Amino acid sequence: MSDKNRKMLENIESKTKIYLFVIAIILILLCINIPTYILPSVILYAIIILYTNWVYKKRKGEVSNYINELTISMDSAAKNTLINSPFPLIILETDGNVIWRSSKFNKEFANVGINKYIDEITKEIKTDIDNNNIPTVDKEVQIEEKTYHIIGDYIKIKQKDRKKTNKYMTILYFVDITEEKLLFQKYNDSKSCIGIIMIDNYEEIVQRIATEEKPQVMAAIEKNLYDWAAKTQGVMIKTERDTFVYVFEQKYLEEMQNEKFSILDEIKEIKTKEKIQITLSIAISNQGETNYEKYQEAQDAIDIALGRGGDQAVIKTEGKYNFFGGRAQELEKRTKVKARVVAHALEELIKDSENVMIMGHLNGDIDSLGSSLGLYRFATTLNKEAYIVNGARGLALDSFVDALDEQEEYKNVIIDKSEALAKITPDTLLIITDTHKKSYVEVPELLEETENIVIIDHHRKSTDYIENAILSFHEAYASSASELVTEIIEYGTNDIELEQIEAEGLYAGIMMDTKNFTFKTGVRTFEAAAYLRKYGIDIIRVKKWFQSDLESYNVIADIVKRAEVINESIGISEYEEKDKNANLICAKAADELLTISNITASFVIGNLGDKICISGRSIGDINVQIILEKLRRRGTYYTSRSTTRRNDYGRSKT
Repeated sequence: MSDKNRKMLENIESKTKIYLFVIAIILILLCINIPTYILPSVILYAIIILYTNWVYKKRKGEVSNYINELTISMDSAAKNTLINSPFPLIILETDGNVIWRSSKFNKEFANVGINKYIDEITKEIKTDIDNNNIPTVDKEVQIEEKTYHIIGDYIKIKQKDRKKTNKYMTILYFVDITEEKLLFQKYNDSKSCIGIIMIDNYEEIVQRIATEEKPQVMAAIEKNLYDWAAKTQGVMIKTERDTFVYVFEQKYLEEMQNEKFSILDEIKEIKTKEKIQITLSIAISNQGETNYEKYQEAQDAIDIALGRGGDQAVIKTEGKYNFFGGRAQELEKRTKVKARVVAHALEELIKDSENVMIMGHLNGDIDSLGSSLGLYRFATTLNKEAYIVNGARGLALDSFVDALDEQEEYKNVIIDKSEALAKITPDTLLIITDTHKKSYVEVPELLEETENIVIIDHHRKSTDYIENAILSFHEAYASSASELVTEIIEYGTNDIELEQIEAEGLYAGIMMDTKNFTFKTGVRTFEAAAYLRKYGIDIIRVKKWFQSDLESYNVIADIVKRAEVINESIGISEYEEKDKNANLICAKAADELLTISNITASFVIGNLGDKICISGRSIGDINVQIILEKLRRRGTYYTSRSTTRRNDYGRSKT
């Protein structure tokens, strides 16, 4: 008899004993009150016991027979279910021994080498068991052209010899979910993607191309765009003079990425008599439940594409940004009107604030600190208390900071993290200069202390940008943050008189980021420099700030000496010593590598101690930013700069 049947009979027996006990209590109480009932009660109780015993034996036999018949029927039904299961199933042990396969299993995998799949599943489960984890099998497996959902529970097999290793057995069900997967894939493929396409230099085309040529050029641009949309059976609508909205099915997105958005190159091949290179910015998103939400995400992405200099596609999918293109030379296309508007808006914000705090990026440089000094003078001219948050020293910045330390005015102006956190209030105006990234500011905690944030930056826009800024002067076409700050000072409504060292700091910032006015300079750059020169800048002193000591120079020379050239145009070297200034040394070494003939891109790897840094530079068609952004996702600190584009920088812990 099985354990289950035995328990059922024991349950019946226990209830009978309770009834007999209750009857005995009643008879005893009766006999105490009426003693003459003692003998009849004993005789009656004996009869009840005999009758109960007879009935129990009879019932026990009936119940036992019923249970046995039921068990046999259930076992038969279970066996019949296994044999005729609509799903392929297999019974096996953890050692890989196959106990039994159903006929459906044999038929399903008759022409498939199923044993190798079974071995792989068994090995995975055996590993889990060895790690004291009794598994429940629940996984998807691709077998030939079909996908199966494999489910099953392992049970321990009893063994007579307790010293033997535990063995487990399971029944694995193979549920064919191929159609379900195909249907799900078809559903995903049919989802809509929303794109926004903008002509980067539309204003330049309108202004510089001859009147009779404009219709032909615009027709050529639109024809290329509409033909490109037709390949995906999508819909493209022109919403503004330079803007198009593009709707298509998601199944075409991977194909676009594989082609690296060839439309970018097709548009650049359109010829004009004035030799103007036409470029596009493309933003595509499939994020969001509704088309409106996807459109909103695409708008955010197009801002990033434009902030990174245009001529590229930005794809937002699965919460991440992917970038394509970005090889065209950035052209200066800022207007003085915007500088005036920003200057006036900044004045109003400063007047309405309790105090002003200016912060640059981590491991600040002369551009960061020089632009901060300019903004400090802008704020103090408006009679507001202002502070500069900076804790950076090292190499080129040391000489500049030493010069500031000689000035009495700045001794209480430049503060560290603890002082900044103590002085900031919800009514403080926090101005971020020379960066726009949340993770790369000098003190990220300050961003949480006030909602009054202003961004002034010239780097190509990153996905980690500060989203809640109330004013942003973000121009990827500018040479430096110092150039932007100089324009704000120049076009402000108040007459601002810079101190000589402040003007020299701004001038040094422009010099550093343009490599002595060699790279990425436009008319506006020289106009800003000319404006600063009127403050009596000591050019010799500024140049001395950039001088390296002999030890640093020898280190950089050694890095260049050990460089390897890949593909005849890419220089790669490393700085093995642990050094907190490794990022600055690597940046200088990368710049030096570009002075060697035929080298159009350079990468120098350094050791910061707790992080690895990579500095990348280029003067050709190689977009070092895209390369370094992919490395950054793996946990690398990097800086990058290009003469044909101004690349962003980033930081993350390894």
